[in-house]
Amino acid sequence: MALAAREAQATHPSLLLSRLGKRLGGRSVVNGIDLAVNAGECVVLLGPSGCGKTTTLRMVAGFIDPDEGEIRIEGRLTAGNGTSAPTERRQLGMVFQSYAVWPHKSVHDNIAFGLKIAGHDRNTVRDRVRQVLELVQLDTHADRFPADLSGGQQQRVALARAVVMQPNLLLFDEPLSNLDAGLREELRGELQRLHSEKGITMLYVTHDQQEALALADRIAVMNAGRIEQFASPEDIYRQPRSRFVASFVGAANLLEGRIVARDESACRLRIETEHCGTFLAQADRDFVMTGRIGDRAAVVLRPEDLTLAAHGDGFAATLQDVTFLGDCYETTLHIPGGRIRARSRNRLIAARGSRVAVTANPEAIWAVP
Repeated sequence: MALAAREAQATHPSLLLSRLGKRLGGRSVVNGIDLAVNAGECVVLLGPSGCGKTTTLRMVAGFIDPDEGEIRIEGRLTAGNGTSAPTERRQLGMVFQSYAVWPHKSVHDNIAFGLKIAGHDRNTVRDRVRQVLELVQLDTHADRFPADLSGGQQQRVALARAVVMQPNLLLFDEPLSNLDAGLREELRGELQRLHSEKGITMLYVTHDQQEALALADRIAVMNAGRIEQFASPEDIYRQPRSRFVASFVGAANLLEGRIVARDESACRLRIETEHCGTFLAQADRDFVMTGRIGDRAAVVLRPEDLTLAAHGDGFAATLQDVTFLGDCYETTLHIPGGRIRARSRNRLIAARGSRVAVTANPEAIWAVP
């Protein structure tokens, strides 16, 4: 993040949502969420279809009004308590899933359109368009038309058109979902670079976990209209606060069990699982403080934190299948009551149906209620 953006965080959030709620079709789609996005920060709303993330973005953009709560942009009330500022007065930039570029206008004219409508003089328009064309690496494509561009290049035009207006806040609604895997990775890198160089405040909606983990300063994981956890990508992945977050963000093995001991000072719980023995797990402090002996809990084991061996310590499992994923091998194992997955750079040499020993990295064992 740019230094100036970090310094700006000391003032007030660029975007503040307070008790935000919305009902659509008689159903509560967004249910009282609170969220603060700091200046220069990229916050990702991550969740499955229907969780309320796009509805939240549309309320921030001014396309729909909240039924409850408030939205403040740069400290100014833009929605709630009888206020509803029109979209064009919210100083926002928006990039959508569809490229939404005008096919009859050149790249230059697509980007310059908003500046001209805003009444900027010719020299200002020329200079600012040239700067953003260089920023998105399209400076040699200014005279081309969208039909002559790839999907990734068209999305860069859409991004440049949003950035050129120098918005206070840049909104993204699944902007990479229409691109193939290679272009998604390329554009993701471009967005990381743009965020790093310009320090633009971003609110980004996606259901793609890799996108969220790669781009976000913080991730808000949404489920059924609520934010289940709001934290850094590392904390979301390594220290999920609920079963939903653990299972939705990345691959996770959840072993069911009960609390048999607590260590409040070390924030650890001893969990006795139903089929795989006992684990000493780290856990969220609130869970450690409120969990009682005998309460149900689940041990979270990430596949990359498991080690397999033909013999040795650990719990026993039966090898079902091995899949080559390019950068690792994924081994599917059967345990009483279900299946688990392990990932490693090296393939375990064992026949299907063989019994293997599974051990977990003790520093990576986590527990959720």
